[in-house]
Amino acid sequence: MTTTLTATTTPATRLPRGPRGLVWAVLRVHRTALVFWGLTLTAATAGLIWLHTIADDARRANVPCAEPAHDGLASCASIEALFVDDIYSDGIALVTTALSYVIFPVAAWAGGALIGRELESGTARLAWTQSVTPARWLATRLAVPAALLTAGTGAVLLLNLWARTDDNPNLVGDWYGPDQFAGIGPVAVAYALAGLALGTLAGLLLRRALPAAGVGFTAALLLHLVLERYREHLWPTVTRSEKGEFELPRSAWQQGWDITWGRHPGEGTPLSTSATFHPQSHFWPLQLVETGLLLGVAALATAAAFWLLRRRTP
Repeated sequence: MTTTLTATTTPATRLPRGPRGLVWAVLRVHRTALVFWGLTLTAATAGLIWLHTIADDARRANVPCAEPAHDGLASCASIEALFVDDIYSDGIALVTTALSYVIFPVAAWAGGALIGRELESGTARLAWTQSVTPARWLATRLAVPAALLTAGTGAVLLLNLWARTDDNPNLVGDWYGPDQFAGIGPVAVAYALAGLALGTLAGLLLRRALPAAGVGFTAALLLHLVLERYREHLWPTVTRSEKGEFELPRSAWQQGWDITWGRHPGEGTPLSTSATFHPQSHFWPLQLVETGLLLGVAALATAAAFWLLRRRTP
């Protein structure tokens, strides 16, 4: 009787390949940042929902008051008249400012933790030996946070607009204020993506976590300052000229005045007045132009990052 032994071979365990494996790796390595991002979004969502519930009270409280109350004016001693509108406006301002400055922590994190630390520690090269090309590695490192940033920032942006109700400037600020403008439109999402791309490029250039975080933050700061400084020039202004004098509405973003006086400047009524300004209807053209510029910066920085990676890897 012959016994035939059949040898069975167990295939070697392989690391997960393809986008799913890389995505999971990114989420695991950066789970602390992911948890922080999730908690931040949760807190912002809860806060904005609550602010929306007190918006009507804040609007009613944001009126002139008198002590004692008379002629239909609320009492200044009323808690509602003193505090509800302040709480509401401060809460909206906090969220709006955070949205306008999201580029800074994103750029520092992308340069320091997302790219710089992995290159400095050798984690990136280890991944490249596991049938993961450098280009795919970088693409995943960019795609995962880009998707999370777009979804999260976009969600908070929409909630912020919902919580602002009727956009009363006395409560939520004027649309052309630096923080307000950058935190109430698609510019907020574009800033986050630009910060991600600039930080990634800094990480690939320096290959060290702390220097890359600093350079990424600095690049984001310079971009933010330049766009804020020249924002008024991104779209042609409107000029209004009339005889005598006139006032522009509060919703107009005033750029300059030209007053023509008679023989004695400063005395009496001016002969004519000319004002240069951005009306509120320019909000969307300005938003879209600045968003386009930011996305262009993000695209250029991303292309430069892939080019640099290709030059530095076999």
